[in-house]
Amino acid sequence: MTTTTAPAFAAEAQGWFSKAENWLDARGKGAWIVAMVLGFIFFWPVGLAFLAYMIWSKRMFNGSCKSRRHTHGRNFRTSGNSAFDAYKTDTLRRLEDEQGAFESFLQRLRDAKDKSEFDSFMDDRKKAADTDDAAA
Repeated sequence: MTTTTAPAFAAEAQGWFSKAENWLDARGKGAWIVAMVLGFIFFWPVGLAFLAYMIWSKRMFNGSCKSRRHTHGRNFRTSGNSAFDAYKTDTLRRLEDEQGAFESFLQRLRDAKDKSEFDSFMDDRKKAADTDDAAA
């Protein structure tokens, strides 16, 4: 009986956690910060857990939460002017494409920096090994 209730409990807990995460994401970074501060006030390990999760999931340093960033172009109210709405949709799509290209560029830049630092480390290590071999 333990084996059948454990997966059900895990699925229920995952559902609860996902719902809470989505609820906080829908309200933005401020809601995450308020939850973290309240966690510290009432029971400091809960606040610490919120802080760790926010840093680990990169919610602490993003301009917005992931769910808000990906849905803002699709959930706007119509102005009643179809030409303006088409322009707005096209502009938001273009900006999302540019944001994606820029994030891709930043990732390539980080990768190049990491490779450069690693290559430098390996060169220094090789020089130190060559120096040790020459001294022996």
